Amino acid sequence: MVQRLTYRRRLSYNTASNKTRLSRTPGNRIVYLYTKKVGKAPKSAFRAVRPKVLMRLSKTKKHISRAYGGSEQKIVVKVLKAQAQSQKAK
Repeated sequence: MVQRLTYRRRLSYNTASNKTRLSRTPGNRIVYLYTKKVGKAPKSAFRAVRPKVLMRLSKTKKHISRAYGGSEQKIVVKVLKAQAQSQKAK
């Protein structure tokens, strides 16, 4: 028969903040492990992390130095936006 599982914390509903994964213990039991939320990848090129984790990242992982101060990147964004508009019009 399948082993039944219970949440290990007080929150007993399957909400966005209460996501879990299954893990097998050395004692051969299956238990829930709580997973952290994943951050969305930003439009610029720094890490995809939750806002609180950004405080702990080093400056080099939060900041990009680009040639011409990113004006080339700005043009690329403009072109992509124009392509998306033309796709939507079709």
